[in-house]
Amino acid sequence: MTLKPIGDKIVVQMMESEKENKTASGIVLPSSEKEQPQIAKVLAVGEDIINDEEKKGTVAVGDRVIYSKYSGTEVKLDDEEYIIIKYEDLLAVVEG
Repeated sequence: MTLKPIGDKIVVQMMESEKENKTASGIVLPSSEKEQPQIAKVLAVGEDIINDEEKKGTVAVGDRVIYSKYSGTEVKLDDEEYIIIKYEDLLAVVEG
């Protein structure tokens, strides 16, 4: 099953942090205690973004993006977690 965003929405999936969070004394914190990353991979882009001349090409499937901290709606589908965010909540595209 796939998600197809409507309008100016974007479907992203959070990227896992590659380093563990530890306290100063060496205790590993569980993932629920870590602050959620704000970098995500774009999985789908809405038609309004694709068809808008100003927005076209600014974000594409496969891009890594940084989004506003408290934006979006979290959804779980087929045991995978996704976030649907508005185009306006994108802060930057990570290049390189």
